[in-house]
Amino acid sequence: MLKIFRLVVSLALLVLSTLRAETDAEFSARARALHERLVTMDTHLDTPANLRTAGWDIMQWHNFSDDGTQVDYPRMIAGGLDGGMWAIFTPQGPLTPEGRAGARDSALQTTLRIHQMVAAHPAQFELALAAADAPRIAAAGKRIVYLSIENSYPIGQDLTLVQTFYELGVRVLSPVHTAHNDMADSASDATAKPWHGLSPLGRQLVAECNRLGIVLDASHASDEVFDQMIALSKTPIILSHSSCKAICPHPRNIDDDRIRKLAASGGVIQMNSLSAYIIDTPTNPERNKAMAELYAKYGSRRNQTPEQLKEMNRERREFMAKYPVKTATFDDFMKHVLHALKIAGPEHVGFGADWDGGGGVTGMEDVSYYFKITEALLKAGYTEDDLANIWSGNALRLLRAAENFAKTQKKA
Repeated sequence: MLKIFRLVVSLALLVLSTLRAETDAEFSARARALHERLVTMDTHLDTPANLRTAGWDIMQWHNFSDDGTQVDYPRMIAGGLDGGMWAIFTPQGPLTPEGRAGARDSALQTTLRIHQMVAAHPAQFELALAAADAPRIAAAGKRIVYLSIENSYPIGQDLTLVQTFYELGVRVLSPVHTAHNDMADSASDATAKPWHGLSPLGRQLVAECNRLGIVLDASHASDEVFDQMIALSKTPIILSHSSCKAICPHPRNIDDDRIRKLAASGGVIQMNSLSAYIIDTPTNPERNKAMAELYAKYGSRRNQTPEQLKEMNRERREFMAKYPVKTATFDDFMKHVLHALKIAGPEHVGFGADWDGGGGVTGMEDVSYYFKITEALLKAGYTEDDLANIWSGNALRLLRAAENFAKTQKKA
């Protein structure tokens, strides 16, 4: 009888232990363990801009409050970010032969710097050229480096350059940034739209990207460009760093009908974390003028030393205190994420937080906090399979589709 009694007590204790509520610490540990098992990617890292800064080292932990940067190797490890798409960004300039040539050369230099970063740290980084490369690189404990072009200004009017950049590793390309150009209309440019979508050259750009196996990116593009790219592209498109217009009605954001259209076509929206696109941020002309004077004082980031960069950020913090602006929080960011998931489903959402390009919110200031998203999605009821798709599977599916279509074109 005593043995039976002990057995009953043991079983009762076992049942009670399984019914015990999970503590916050246990939940966080479980979420972090899951996060580390996943292949985690961000599809819009503007970090290559920092590679131009003299003395800035990708292998050192930098503080956002000191130099304004958000991504480096130690912080990627801390946040559990395996890598992603490193942007070759070129600001829009004059549509002249000189302007286009300068943009081309600048983009080629940025591409070279990314290759140099990978070559200098082969144990930490590896260039990815195909969808199958990402899980292999992550399994080896390295950071994944896909290349993307943000703004086709460097292409100018010479579409042969698309193949040049493809051969250098580019696998994602967006036609336009914050101003209209030779390829397309911008969502953010308030001037009259010259093309009402894609230009004739922009339509040829879509076909050339399809031929080569480059995923087309409609972030920053006007709604008409978005619609036309979906209609013309033979493979699904991506919004590499965008937010939801239903939550914040910024012209840069995407509306629910188009999110549904994107999902129906097999595409993916990658969630942005730039504050002005997440919450309504009223403009302050006095503050904008002061900030413009500050940037003019210090000049181009590429010409600054780390000490100058630190001093500029100190003055910038003083301006922010003098002209306070409401900034988005992690909860504000998650509202966009959860809304996109509700509209499109976990097979069509991912992350492109615009790190080092203006992204980051209070509570998620740099990539070292990235694991918090996995915690939030687990709390919201999303499964490990959902998270595997959201963190990288969806973006890799688009890369694979582009690769496969390009293969059929070569056979043809």
